[in-house]
Amino acid sequence: MTTTGLIVLLLVAAALVLAAWFVIPAWRTYRGKRVITCPDDNSLRTVEIDARHAALTSFGGSPDLQLSSCSRWPEKQDCGQECLQQIESSRDGCLVVSLVSEWYAGKACALCGKPIGAIRWAEHAPALAGPNGETLLWKDVQPEQLSSIFSTHRPVCWDCHIVESVVRKHPDRVTVRPERNQLIH
Repeated sequence: MTTTGLIVLLLVAAALVLAAWFVIPAWRTYRGKRVITCPDDNSLRTVEIDARHAALTSFGGSPDLQLSSCSRWPEKQDCGQECLQQIESSRDGCLVVSLVSEWYAGKACALCGKPIGAIRWAEHAPALAGPNGETLLWKDVQPEQLSSIFSTHRPVCWDCHIVESVVRKHPDRVTVRPERNQLIH
């Protein structure tokens, strides 16, 4: 390889590293589902930002934000996307994960009393106990339901959710024993 070829190769590699330096953090910032109040009808809606477009337009300043999906589409797909102002002005960008993590902050499991602690969404994320006592995972909740969920459900740790699920699905295979303090008279 000639010296000129090597220099060109190094310049291309440096440009790619520099591009990744800006693009990857911007892509991470703008991915994920968000809950906004639709300016058109004041209802809670789920939207997603086109993270790839935001990342690619983030060089040298603020990115150009546009929606890639909305729970009002396809019938309202040609809206002016005024909801983007809410996302830009919000501290956490209206991310569902941030809203749910805030709700769990400082809470303990409603069933065992163990503190929920830091949430690791990729591992054993906490669950919810509904008014009827049945537990459910966040993947089974529509983001538009967050405000009602926060007021009607209680936090449950992963372990208790698994135990409750097994007891509910296979009651004939589970023996529920009394707590130790109930055995001492």
